[in-house]
Amino acid sequence: MVLSRADSCNEITRSPPVSVLITWGPLRVVLTLTPVPDRSSQEVSGYRLSRWKLLLVALGAVASGGFLLLLLYWLPEWCVKSTCTRSSVRDAQVLLLRSTDEFRRWFLARVRVMLAAGRNPFDNLDSQTTSAMANGHTPLPSGSPPGELIRKFQAEYQPLEIRYFTLHSTKYYWNNEVQNFEVLTGLEDMEVTCSSIHMEHSTGLARSQQEYRRLFFGINEIAVKVPSVFKLLIKEVLNPFYIFQLFSVILWSADEYYYYAMAIVLMSVISIATSLYTIKKQYIMLHDMVAAHSIIRVSVCRANDEIEEAMSTDLVPGDIIVIPTNGTIMPCDAVLVSGTCIVNESMLTGESVPVTKTNLPNPGQVAKGSAGDSTYSIEEHKRHTLFCGTTVIQTRFYAGEPVKAVVVRTGFNTAKGQLVRSILYPKPTDFKLYRDAYLFLLCLVAVAGIGFIYSIVLSILNKVPAETIIIESLDIITITVPPALPAALTAGIVYAQRRLRRIGIFCISPQRINICGQINLVCFDKTGTLTEDGLDLWGIQRAEDGRFNLSESDPFKESLVQSPFVACMASCHSLTKISGELSGDPLDLKMFEATGWILEEATEEETALHDRMMPTVVRPPKQLLPVQAGSDDRDMELRELQSSYEIGIVRQFPFSSALQRMTVVARRLGEKHMDAYLKGAPEIVTSLCKKETVPDDFSTVLEDYTKQGFRVIALAHRQLASKLTWHKVQNISRDHIEKNMDFLGLIIMQNKLKTETPAVLADLRRASIRTVMVTGDNMLTAISVARDCGMIPPQDRVIIADAIPPKDGQAAKINWHYADSPVQNSSKSVQVEEVEIGMQDDEAEESRSQEQYHFAMSGKSFAVITEHFPDLVQKLVLHGTVFARMAPDQKTQLVEALQSVDYFVGMCGDGANDCGALKRAHSGISLSELEASVASPFTSRTPNISCVPNLIREGRAALITSFCVFKFMALYSIIQYISVTLLYSVLSNLGDFQFLFIDIAIILLIVFTMSLNPAWRELVARRPPSGLISRPLLFSVMTQILICLGFQALSFFWVQHQSWYEKWTPYSDACNASDFSNMSNHNDTEMDEHNIQNYENTTLFYISSFQYLIVAVVFSKGKPFRQPSYKNWPFVLSVLTLYSFLFFIMLYPTSTIDDFLQIVCVPFEWRMTMLFIIGLNATVSIFMEMLILDIILWKLVFSRNKQGSYAVTPASQSPQSAIECWGSKWPLWLCCRRKQVPKARYMHLAQELRIDPDWPPKPKTITEAKTPPSPESRSSHIQSAS
Repeated sequence: MVLSRADSCNEITRSPPVSVLITWGPLRVVLTLTPVPDRSSQEVSGYRLSRWKLLLVALGAVASGGFLLLLLYWLPEWCVKSTCTRSSVRDAQVLLLRSTDEFRRWFLARVRVMLAAGRNPFDNLDSQTTSAMANGHTPLPSGSPPGELIRKFQAEYQPLEIRYFTLHSTKYYWNNEVQNFEVLTGLEDMEVTCSSIHMEHSTGLARSQQEYRRLFFGINEIAVKVPSVFKLLIKEVLNPFYIFQLFSVILWSADEYYYYAMAIVLMSVISIATSLYTIKKQYIMLHDMVAAHSIIRVSVCRANDEIEEAMSTDLVPGDIIVIPTNGTIMPCDAVLVSGTCIVNESMLTGESVPVTKTNLPNPGQVAKGSAGDSTYSIEEHKRHTLFCGTTVIQTRFYAGEPVKAVVVRTGFNTAKGQLVRSILYPKPTDFKLYRDAYLFLLCLVAVAGIGFIYSIVLSILNKVPAETIIIESLDIITITVPPALPAALTAGIVYAQRRLRRIGIFCISPQRINICGQINLVCFDKTGTLTEDGLDLWGIQRAEDGRFNLSESDPFKESLVQSPFVACMASCHSLTKISGELSGDPLDLKMFEATGWILEEATEEETALHDRMMPTVVRPPKQLLPVQAGSDDRDMELRELQSSYEIGIVRQFPFSSALQRMTVVARRLGEKHMDAYLKGAPEIVTSLCKKETVPDDFSTVLEDYTKQGFRVIALAHRQLASKLTWHKVQNISRDHIEKNMDFLGLIIMQNKLKTETPAVLADLRRASIRTVMVTGDNMLTAISVARDCGMIPPQDRVIIADAIPPKDGQAAKINWHYADSPVQNSSKSVQVEEVEIGMQDDEAEESRSQEQYHFAMSGKSFAVITEHFPDLVQKLVLHGTVFARMAPDQKTQLVEALQSVDYFVGMCGDGANDCGALKRAHSGISLSELEASVASPFTSRTPNISCVPNLIREGRAALITSFCVFKFMALYSIIQYISVTLLYSVLSNLGDFQFLFIDIAIILLIVFTMSLNPAWRELVARRPPSGLISRPLLFSVMTQILICLGFQALSFFWVQHQSWYEKWTPYSDACNASDFSNMSNHNDTEMDEHNIQNYENTTLFYISSFQYLIVAVVFSKGKPFRQPSYKNWPFVLSVLTLYSFLFFIMLYPTSTIDDFLQIVCVPFEWRMTMLFIIGLNATVSIFMEMLILDIILWKLVFSRNKQGSYAVTPASQSPQSAIECWGSKWPLWLCCRRKQVPKARYMHLAQELRIDPDWPPKPKTITEAKTPPSPESRSSHIQSAS
């Protein structure tokens, strides 16, 4: 059967590969697979189905009762290897892929075959020879199924077979020429030039060509399939834990232990139903978000100059679409070839600032392929590219020509598709707790195996029936590995989720709550998260005659209306009117609104009649203009003409982040000359001004403002020569305009922080949690806000890493410079070199001196550094605090880079551009209930970052609760295992109702109440352990196991040496030997065929029941992560009730209860002895846990803060202060000789950088990549050199 589209065989996680390693016997070949969104690699092996292996697997499945199929479902690599034989990748039917990242995940992909007219989707069908295909065949309708299209091809020519596979919504096609799988992304695959887009791709596609390309690129849609409840149910039920629970329930039912089996079934059903509801809801939300505007009607230009209406799903790369004048939501990525668009790209950038997109420049007279004709790149030409999912607000066309765009990418290859794919297939979040939990369970399984063999051998020696041997030996496995463990661990998370809901934080991924307890770095978006939207004008400070005037709060004054300063504010911007409302950069908007002026633009009719040089006009309101003297009506018209004051903007030189300035050329109504107005970074503007116009105290004034966190913009003006005509201005370069300017003064802006921001960041800093700003906004604004909110302390330096990609044969390089003047801290920088590396006090001082720098970089620089300086990435993120102009995928890459050095990363944002990072972070929290909430595990109804410390507090409480519950459940299993193992030695066991009392009345009640401790009131500078395999936790568990084993063994053997002891029978009268007056002989029962009723059973039942309560109290800890247990009244009430009940039935036996629990009567003296044993057990357990572990060993031996401590300098958050320092106490030397080697990579790296004399890079220096390497060797051969 021939298929043109296929779905991935495995859709667990996404990892589109870049390089693929083919292994075929001794042959190892590297294939390059290049999907756009990701850069991870995979190893791939080819297989073909084997009939005899399939037959063997079928027989094995029948023989194992289906367990083999479950095993193959859990282990996909075993599934392929057991059903297929190895083959070359070229001839494979099934591909087995394995990621090369730290997770080493396996994926299956089925190779499919489709028939097509050629192998290259960009071949021209009409140019093919008749031997390859028939010319002029009749195209099929767009809705034709692939089979019908292929049959049409077969009737006209001999089609070619194209082999491909699909993995995570990405198609990989086999290329015979290069013997390689390739990914088709779009028009960029042709490496088209700008001129060829205008000349060869601006006429549209014929329908036949469109159908042909659709075979390769598929339908233009971002399909989020919502799986059926049945599929989700099967996937959930086949979880190993639920399979083990099913096995346990069947075994208990065979042993007539129905009550607890029913309880486990009920808990499992509730858990599965809750999980299904949550997963289904997530899929539906994402589907609705994507499908809302995915399919629209578009106008498509055909090759015969026709314009036809079509569905957006029919679009393919190379199609020409007409952008409607009233705007639209883009269904694909397309490059403008005519006209101008105003676009809202908040979906990508998070900044709701309209962006003007102009048509792609056409070299025109320059010959194609010459130096002036560059290759089109979405990243390089993004000012001319409309991205999928962004909103076109308004279009502008000239001389009646419609606005057209060439489709570049479609479907999941678009910007929106990559964003959705990052949500659908995120990399798994590795958490040590869950890995250690599985290791711990394996240990319990090993213990169960010992008990399993022991019970079988013992039963055989005692000639126990085979049926009893099977049930009892399997039962010991269910005792050692408690089936209720998942429900018990879930309880604490559910309670934490409920507490989060009360404070307005909603969770769609409950397992992430535990991970929140380990967060030691939080990335924050800026706009709408840390700050209010936009900047506010604080004031202005004009300069006249080379001196600053006093600062003024408002330029809206009659005395300033005709000044060059206000004229510059009113004209030097990129504002436009949309539906009658001013729109544009918030800074420009605030600056213009402060003047009170009015902006008027040419209408569409005026533009169509003329050309694109119709000026935008700005003028002040009439009430601000001076009134001309005069009395007669004859001069009225003349006075109005003289008093009119309008400025027409003739040409704009738009703001450039590289140049850090913007310039406009304008002409005042009635003047013969033109004026140039410039605004930009103060240092840049003053360098373009006449020295005599710049005040002498400029640096001091500027430094005063920047220290206060203000954003300062400088203005300048220049009167141009009158001979400069309108047309000459359109062709003049900005270098001829931007010189010999007159300095006008400063505009002081402030980006208002949200009220809660500084206090929250201070709380996080005190809790040793790093904070990083990741924003799509301007670099200088971001640095200003970072200083203002305390993310960067006032005394710390900011080093900007400005990376430049390789160009014209020159290697990539990084320019290092300070964001502000380093004069203030120059003396301190000298002290850094004078500090010697010493022990203890010297280390603290050295750390304090070396922590006074932060790196800041733009998204463009981050991309260059990631590609050409991979060895610097980890060093930079170690101190990187501000990352500006970051694209959505770059935010995700930054999160991954931070995670690569072992940070536990939280992400807080509010826009759709944050979706990928929110999903990839260990814990993402969205402040928006719109797009971002679909990808984010947490959503806060409180629109500020105060939710972050609350989430971390609850995460720490939930994590400690998980540790407590896991330790308790482990002890519960071991205690019961010890009891049963000891009783097996006398061919006895615990009774059904004894099991039921322990499992439900004690264990479930304690588990569900000990998890109710609320979080501690504040964040402390210490984090809980990240895993179960840590010395304090292992010491705690092992000591309690030994204590319980010792006291149970003591009781078991001691009771056998009592003078009254004998083998129990219904006629035993040990109680009558006691003087206890209330004791009655109630042993007149029938013979017990299971030998449940005996003195050993009764003794171990009492001792073990109290041991469960003792370890529950010992493990239920409070401060510093949870409230004390005595404030958890349900837990206290449960423990007291159970203690009272057990004391009562032990000291004052009641025949009804004893018969129900199958307890036998023992002398009063032995009951008092058991009471003594229980008291001694409790004393030893509490002593070991509270005194030895928590006080002595924890403070002296286990006191290493594995996650880092920033207590040395509270104002700073550098990882140097996170280096582990064990101190000079003698127990440390006894405990661990390798005390100087930290486990976390970021601490190890900080330790290395602390002794590196060349780090951080000196200002005004350059780091270059040695040689621009080939793509194949880039990752391993690039080194930086200063």
